[in-house]
Amino acid sequence: MAAPDLLAQLRSVVGDDYVIAHPEDLLVYEYDGSVDRSMPRAVVLPASTDEASQVIALAYQAGVPVVGRGSGTGLSGGAITPPDGLQVAFPRMARILKIDTLNRTALVEPGVINLDLDNYARKFGLRYAPDPSSQRACSLGGNVAENAGGPHCLAYGTTTNHVIGMEVILEDGAIVNLGALARETVGYDLRGAFVGSEGTFGIATKILVRLLPLPESVRTFLGIFADIDSACTAVSAIIGHGIIPAALEMIDALSIRAVQNVTDAGYPNDAGAVLLIELEGLHEEVDELSAEVEAALWDTGAADVRIAEADAERERLWVGRKTAFGAFGAIAPNYYLVDGVVPRTRLTHMLRKVSEVSHRYGITIANVFHAGDGNLHPCMLFDAREPGVMDNAMAAAAELMAECAALGGTLSGEHGIGLEKKEFMPLVYTDDDMAAMQKVRNAFAPDNRLNPGKIFPDGSYYHPAPHPARHTAGLYA
Repeated sequence: MAAPDLLAQLRSVVGDDYVIAHPEDLLVYEYDGSVDRSMPRAVVLPASTDEASQVIALAYQAGVPVVGRGSGTGLSGGAITPPDGLQVAFPRMARILKIDTLNRTALVEPGVINLDLDNYARKFGLRYAPDPSSQRACSLGGNVAENAGGPHCLAYGTTTNHVIGMEVILEDGAIVNLGALARETVGYDLRGAFVGSEGTFGIATKILVRLLPLPESVRTFLGIFADIDSACTAVSAIIGHGIIPAALEMIDALSIRAVQNVTDAGYPNDAGAVLLIELEGLHEEVDELSAEVEAALWDTGAADVRIAEADAERERLWVGRKTAFGAFGAIAPNYYLVDGVVPRTRLTHMLRKVSEVSHRYGITIANVFHAGDGNLHPCMLFDAREPGVMDNAMAAAAELMAECAALGGTLSGEHGIGLEKKEFMPLVYTDDDMAAMQKVRNAFAPDNRLNPGKIFPDGSYYHPAPHPARHTAGLYA
């Protein structure tokens, strides 16, 4: 089918105003939060499952690949579309369809913003636990595609632990349901396979998620340390006590200064690192665990321990953590983020490797990360206008990915593989491993028409060389 014919058919489904095809209008859809970019053939904005199904069926019949797009905050190139591809975006499908307080569930459309769901659920004494740092902007559809995490996923699990069922459109436009209303289902766990498939299996159009009751008591600690090594020791000590906090985050000295330059989060400017630790539960439980956490912090060399119980105090500390990556704009105009995971006991080793790579490549690297589960976010800060600097950043990232794999870790804790890490997959998987994964994908999308070119190494990229760099202002990690 010729392009004008396809566009005309798409407009007949969603309306003229909801098919974007003019090159200038497409500029905002050529990138996400990654360094990759490619302009799609067109972007379609359906308003319902039926419209989305018809759009995807038309693209399938025309032999055109389709990429789903949420809010565009992804950090691995998951929403980047091949030059001949069609992008299907969901700002018009952003309704919270139902809150079931008795069963503690919410039924939502894919365009619902993560924080909007959480805020709405709190009106009923409930909450949605997964909280990516892009929570104010990221959508539930994108969270499902990437199996998004967040600080509080240490205790409560990532997106896959909170999705009960989904309505999904396959590559030919067929609509299927995965999972069920019940907690347990029979047969294959296709819901579990779908979450984290990065848009290569299908596109979710309705998502049933589990809600949790609001905790009776919340207490947040700020552990202040002279250096990263002692802060890492404290992480192991807390977990070693058998305590799994709701959140356990680390922020290094460079990041502290960047945050404090833009907002007073209450972090001391002279600290080498701080730990942000949050406990949740019954009053008695939080009181008991608080004493153990505080003792562990002092025993591992904390210079100071501060405790916040009031909502305003806790919010202030978390604002600093969740706006850190935007604050890096005061240091450099561009950044490139690595999302690797190592065992908690290897954090100190890995952070020393980050420091060594930083000095060797002459690139400033800041560290703000989920220390409790070993999910690091080394953030390379630079000015992309400097010749060769982007190549250095990519080479440094490759070394860090290789080190994570060598330490028994993996390539991503929450951002996905996408385009940015697909060539690193052989570091952790054999050819047979990846062939088995591709067979699973082919069971859902045998023609590979959904988000092609992602996850599996093929030696190709969509972005030009040198890679266009991500700008810090207003983006999240």
